[in-house]
Amino acid sequence: MSSFTVSMMIELLVAGLLVATIAYCVALNRRLMRLRSDEQSLKATIAELITATEIAERAIQGLKVTVRECDGTLGERLRTAERFLVDIEREVKAGQVVVDRISRITEAARDAGKARSPIPAVEPIVPVLVREPVDGQGASAASTLAAAKAFAARVQTRAA
Repeated sequence: MSSFTVSMMIELLVAGLLVATIAYCVALNRRLMRLRSDEQSLKATIAELITATEIAERAIQGLKVTVRECDGTLGERLRTAERFLVDIEREVKAGQVVVDRISRITEAARDAGKARSPIPAVEPIVPVLVREPVDGQGASAASTLAAAKAFAARVQTRAA
């Protein structure tokens, strides 16, 4: 073989390799362009994600502040309600003591009145809403007690 043929074969081989290299570079360039376009969309997605995260963090902070305010308000209302409950319970107990005293005084006055006068005692006028006691004794005491209990029940329902 002549040197011209060998030289031509080498040149053709180099030319073929150059064509293969160019084809590979074109394919590689296409891949890089797709990667760059994907990079741009990925950057846009990341920017949206960062924005959404910041908005969520601000919303969480706002919720935390709201929860603290609600907790403080609710705690204060509970303390106020407990104070009112204690006051009302004290007033109801005091009212019960007064009612008990009045009923004892009424019973004592009735017993003293029966013992002193032989004239039969006139039955007191009892409101329609109050029932007479079954045994006939202590009608006014029972009516006074019933009225006081009704008053105490109204006070308790208003407090609740």
